[in-house]
Amino acid sequence: MTVLNDIDRFHLVMDVIDRLPQMSDKEADLKQQLQDKRIEHKHYIRKHGEDMPEIRNWKWHGAAGQTIEASR
Repeated sequence: MTVLNDIDRFHLVMDVIDRLPQMSDKEADLKQQLQDKRIEHKHYIRKHGEDMPEIRNWKWHGAAGQTIEASR
């Protein structure tokens, strides 16, 4: 439940966007989408007591095609 501590991947990407020298409309739209997803995720956590399935079951597919599961 890293989303509750502002250390989730959505928050980290938003932090990177904030550090860009110039933010275009594209980055502003992405930041809003990420913020909306964080809000949705927080509501889900409060209702179900666990991360959303798309977060809980997320896997990173590395460059070599290997699947690396996200740590919990």
